[in-house]
Amino acid sequence: MELKSLNEFLEMAQNCQTKRVAVAAAEDEPVLSAVNNAMAKKLVIPVLVGDEPKIREIAASVGMNLDGIKIVHEPKPVVACKLAVKLIRDGEAEVLMKGLVPTADLLRAVLDKENGLRKGSTISHIAFFESPAYHKLIVVTDAAMNIAPEFKEKVAIVNNAVEACHRVGIENPKVAVLAAVEVVNEKMEPTVHAAMLTMMNRRGQIKGCIVDGPFAIDNAISKEACHHKKIVTEVGGDADILMCPDIEAANILYKSMNFLGGAHSAAVIMGASVPIVLTSRADSEETKLYSIALAAAMK
Repeated sequence: MELKSLNEFLEMAQNCQTKRVAVAAAEDEPVLSAVNNAMAKKLVIPVLVGDEPKIREIAASVGMNLDGIKIVHEPKPVVACKLAVKLIRDGEAEVLMKGLVPTADLLRAVLDKENGLRKGSTISHIAFFESPAYHKLIVVTDAAMNIAPEFKEKVAIVNNAVEACHRVGIENPKVAVLAAVEVVNEKMEPTVHAAMLTMMNRRGQIKGCIVDGPFAIDNAISKEACHHKKIVTEVGGDADILMCPDIEAANILYKSMNFLGGAHSAAVIMGASVPIVLTSRADSEETKLYSIALAAAMK
């Protein structure tokens, strides 16, 4: 299955059981505005954890009707994160969303060994892009969480991205492992890691996908570039996932696609027991809505 448009996430979320999203430190105008838009499209039912008087004040300012919406009053953002995580653990919500709280505080609650939502050792950022220059949605990872991932962390990052694809119906995603060049060079560690990831996939150690690399970005997205460089691959030119070597490369690619390339995106954090919506104030209203829809669409 190929996905062509981010609007497909809206349709998926509307056609499946409505997800409950626990918003930690919900007293944030951009977040409540995004949640209100998602409610209007019947994507989610929010559970708001935070400073109740401020939540009600902001909700009124964005035209959000709080009738029937559960609010858990907790003015301390760090404690609000813990309570939002507890709602997930208690089965009262299926998606977690960051409000007015530092990312580190939310992740600390998520990764708490005893009371968190830890599933594995590595969580990672997964962004789906709809680009006018590409024939289907494409994932970029990891642009926000892992600064300079070691090899075992790269394995987890690939697995997280593959899981995200599976959960929206992309059954056997093609993973292009990026580097500066498309040949293995022992002095360039990302090329060595790419070759190792490729071999692990071929030997069944990374499942549910097709991994190939190293690829320079042109080879990953252009069959013509592969033809000119005589690269024989079923991934190059048709990649579903672009696995970047580090956070700098991923973040630059992510923002270049949005701000220079005219792409639109939706993003979640994977690797916990539930998807996490963690939007930036720089994200457009559209991106925030699509990100909520992506999390709500995941099976």
